[in-house]
Amino acid sequence: MYDTSRRAVVEVGPDSGTARLYVCGITPYDATHLGHAATYVTFDLLNRTFRDSGLGVLYAQNITDVDDPLLERASATGVDWAELAEDQIALFRTDMEALRVIPPDHYIGAVECIPCVVSLIESLKATGAIYQVEDPEHPDWYFEVHRAPGFGGVSGLEEPAALAIFAERGGDPERPGKRHPLDCLVWQMARPDEPAWDSSLGHGRPGWHIECTAIALRYLGPAFDVQGGGSDLVFPHHEMCAAEGLLAAGEQFAQAYVHCGMVGLDGEKMSKSKGNLVLVSKLRVAGVDPMAIRLALLNHHYRRDWEWFDHDLATAEARLTAWRAAFAADSGAPSAPVFGSVRAALRNDLNAPAALSAVDAWVARSAVDDSERHSPFEVRRLVDALLGVL
Repeated sequence: MYDTSRRAVVEVGPDSGTARLYVCGITPYDATHLGHAATYVTFDLLNRTFRDSGLGVLYAQNITDVDDPLLERASATGVDWAELAEDQIALFRTDMEALRVIPPDHYIGAVECIPCVVSLIESLKATGAIYQVEDPEHPDWYFEVHRAPGFGGVSGLEEPAALAIFAERGGDPERPGKRHPLDCLVWQMARPDEPAWDSSLGHGRPGWHIECTAIALRYLGPAFDVQGGGSDLVFPHHEMCAAEGLLAAGEQFAQAYVHCGMVGLDGEKMSKSKGNLVLVSKLRVAGVDPMAIRLALLNHHYRRDWEWFDHDLATAEARLTAWRAAFAADSGAPSAPVFGSVRAALRNDLNAPAALSAVDAWVARSAVDDSERHSPFEVRRLVDALLGVL
């Protein structure tokens, strides 16, 4: 797969044993849109490909169930923040189940992991990389990013570009008292009318980056195989995780950083802040088969940015109908070629569109090839197990 930090397609996963996978989860203040779904279906495909290669998989995912966007949405709608998070987490899980995404082994909320976050911050304090800003009202704790050797290596950004993106994506480069503008918040001291927890760092709550770092190290250990997410997480999120994890563990955080392209609608990235969303739950309520949604997502290579159009769904529904008819037939074309083609496609940077085309070709051959008839059962099993489509 393509490793962002090495700017190359590299081998991922061990030769034998268990592959360790961490994918950054949602902030639960709105339902699952197709951008979310594309990311989680992609890493579900990686999970299935690891398993098909004979590996076990240990998969962890966080959920940022306390953070500024969630609290802002709760305040704007007059809903208790914890109830809002609980409702949206349940909806997200229902959407993932409908899309046949294999659930993580460890699905951990930020609130649940506050003790392990505090423990990690305390261990980083021993390195001198954690400090408090001199602010009598809000003496928050920060991580000094340049203490970590090779900081910036995941994204490859020059500092001016990094500062601009940091400001756009939740950072605070202008905060007075920081040692460097890119230093990131790890523990925010309590604000009026916001949730907070007692700890050795004071009454407050965790920052975003340290949450994922702590969960990944706690449930996977250092030097795990893949950290994944959308390309909007390359910087600052995955850069900060890599720096914190390296300094805490004394070895690299993840061996590869894999990122999905952005899904657009009406010429812009699909996002909750813009409100230009196509929601999985609304498509399902409208009667769309979740397998058609999954096929529509798989028809785009995970690394490319793309835009959703109605014809994506129409194409997927037609493909699903043709596949199911072929699977239900009494006989079909030989299965060996499609097995080899699907596996080769997925093991070459998760080329899902090529895998779908291979099944299409088998369906077409099955419709016209009467020379040697075979049961379609094995191909149906292949599509179920590797592509997650029934």
